[in-house]
Amino acid sequence: MELYHGLNEVGTDDVGTVVTLGNFDGVHRGHQTVLQAVAALARERSLRSVAMTFDPHPRTVHRSDEPTLMITSTEQKADFIADTGIDALFVQHYDLDFAAQSAEEFVRTYFVEALGCEIVVVGDDVRFGKDNEGTIETLRHLGEKYGFRTETIEEVGRGGRYSSSRIRDQIVGGDVAEAADQLGRYHRVEGAVVHGDARGRDLGFPTANLSEDAEGLIPADGVYAGWATFSDEDLAYPAAISVGTNPTFEGSVRRVEAHVLDKEFGEFDVYGRHMTLEFVSRIRGQVTFTGMDELVVKMHEDIADVREVLHT
Repeated sequence: MELYHGLNEVGTDDVGTVVTLGNFDGVHRGHQTVLQAVAALARERSLRSVAMTFDPHPRTVHRSDEPTLMITSTEQKADFIADTGIDALFVQHYDLDFAAQSAEEFVRTYFVEALGCEIVVVGDDVRFGKDNEGTIETLRHLGEKYGFRTETIEEVGRGGRYSSSRIRDQIVGGDVAEAADQLGRYHRVEGAVVHGDARGRDLGFPTANLSEDAEGLIPADGVYAGWATFSDEDLAYPAAISVGTNPTFEGSVRRVEAHVLDKEFGEFDVYGRHMTLEFVSRIRGQVTFTGMDELVVKMHEDIADVREVLHT
């Protein structure tokens, strides 16, 4: 999949495009349905499929006092969109200057002149242009003017449409199992493995700590059953994942760390490697223990619960 970060990166050729537009945070099942349909339509017409998205999220720009927690980073979003068969992803930097364009100016500059669209596929509730003045009727009118066809597709969903906002709330609340059902895959948090306090190793439960700039929305504090994969390896290891501040040790920094089951410290070197954690199910919330013995007992119980969830 090609990746564009601005108008100057869009290639010029004679192949028309099928374009879709959206924030696509999480690239959930509803998004996947739309993106796969766009890719299939483009293949049928011998056109190129292009998805256009924004970075940062428009709500973050317009409501800077209420930052939007993103389910996925832009890089993760690109990887998930590539899996749908889309030929190119256009990541447009979003700021107030961009937002000030009229609906027609936006369509003419991006869809028509830059991408050479022949078909635009969107949802019925699409809004675009200054003050969200553009609607599906606007897009159809502009299509007649500039020579492209507008098609709508209904997002699917169980019990209502799939929703990034709902999935975001589920993850923040720790309900990663329900979020996985909506996403169509386990929620991922990933980044470099960094050195921690080595307390887990001293207790007999060595952990790999994620860097503070890890990508992906971090779930509620607690212990989770999940899978850990490391760069240069295809194997997914069963893991007990801990999210929190380690209140038993009066910690203040929120951390994400994973204990890989049945691996002793030093058995494989993971420091500095890229680790991806997939959250399967929450085992329990964060607890403050009165002593080390109580903590170790609970950790053994957590490992047993993780094994039961992962069937390992």
